[in-house]
Amino acid sequence: MHRRRLFILGSTGSIGTSALDVVRDLAAKGTRFFEIAGLAAARNGSLLSEQARGFSAGAIAVANGDASVEVPSGTRIYRGEHAAEEMIAAEARRGDIVLAAMVGAAGVRPALVAIERGCDLALANKEALVAAGAVVMPAARAAGVRVIPVDSEHNALYQCLMGSRSADEIRRVVLTASGGPFRRKSRDEMARATVDDALAHPTWRMGPKVTIDSASLMNKALELIEAHWLFGLESARIDAIVHPQSIVHGFVEFVDGSVLAQLSPPDMRTPIQQAICDPDRLDGPARRLDFAALRTLEFEPVDAERFPAIRLAHDVIERGGTAGAVLNAANEVAVGAFLEGRIGFLDIASTVAAALEALRPTPVRSLADVLEADRETRLWATDRLLGAAATRSMAGGSAGDPS
Repeated sequence: MHRRRLFILGSTGSIGTSALDVVRDLAAKGTRFFEIAGLAAARNGSLLSEQARGFSAGAIAVANGDASVEVPSGTRIYRGEHAAEEMIAAEARRGDIVLAAMVGAAGVRPALVAIERGCDLALANKEALVAAGAVVMPAARAAGVRVIPVDSEHNALYQCLMGSRSADEIRRVVLTASGGPFRRKSRDEMARATVDDALAHPTWRMGPKVTIDSASLMNKALELIEAHWLFGLESARIDAIVHPQSIVHGFVEFVDGSVLAQLSPPDMRTPIQQAICDPDRLDGPARRLDFAALRTLEFEPVDAERFPAIRLAHDVIERGGTAGAVLNAANEVAVGAFLEGRIGFLDIASTVAAALEALRPTPVRSLADVLEADRETRLWATDRLLGAAATRSMAGGSAGDPS
């Protein structure tokens, strides 16, 4: 079997470590499918060093230039803010696969460099398409490379659409959402939620930013926008539904009335393995589906009043241009402020909504347009939330929406 060279951007995060679990398991079963050509991390130098030794990585990259990293003999190291993209530019070659799992807007440039180098992109970074889909997808088509989604929902749709000839055959796609820790909470209870409350996800174990996004359903909003770019569908043909068991990850309804769904246990190693091994199917480490659990599958509509993020996603798709960059940047700033205890939980969505009203979208002609919208939004949201935090402090810590 032909071995593929694999780069993992964000190797010390939950997606990255799960991907290395897959690589390790395949090797243990005698299927040496991957050569680890490069690993990149933001700041966890000790784990990055351990991964580089364990997988004989050809190169490593660390964004924090001051992070302590023990470089194994024969491994090249790249340091600094742009280390990941520098590593890909220098080390990657056509036919390699790059797992893009860096969190936030920082993952956009490395993804584009991977495409320019002729690498297939296993995409776990939502922001690359939410903010810069108008740049990333045309670049991938021009380079003749594949963009394979890693998110469990998009990977589900990707699998359901295998063999479909055109978007004209699709009536709609539906992504499932677990509902997070606040599925049964009232809006008043959500307003009083603490950081620990929001981080207590009932199904998935993820990093703090993604977990907060899941609690607000902003992650589903990001995924709706991502689906628009991945599958070429307009807003009216993309929807979300709450499914607390996280067994069904996505539905595709075709124009003839047929519906296909993808089912698997809530284990990210399943979509990661599918994406990096595609089109091969191999025996991997992920959990197997317990068919007895299918007796208790539940579905319910998203409550738009408690979870306005879904409406914001449809607004972004319809507005186009830099609207996705605005939503993404405002959300990142607001989530950071919430995690630091400076604003309340409901302030996250209201900040994003206010940013979309205040910062009207402009056309995206290049990555520079996206980065400028990102910069402007971060400045706007930071100024707004500084005022909101001061108001909240004066009010004794109540979590009302910022004015």
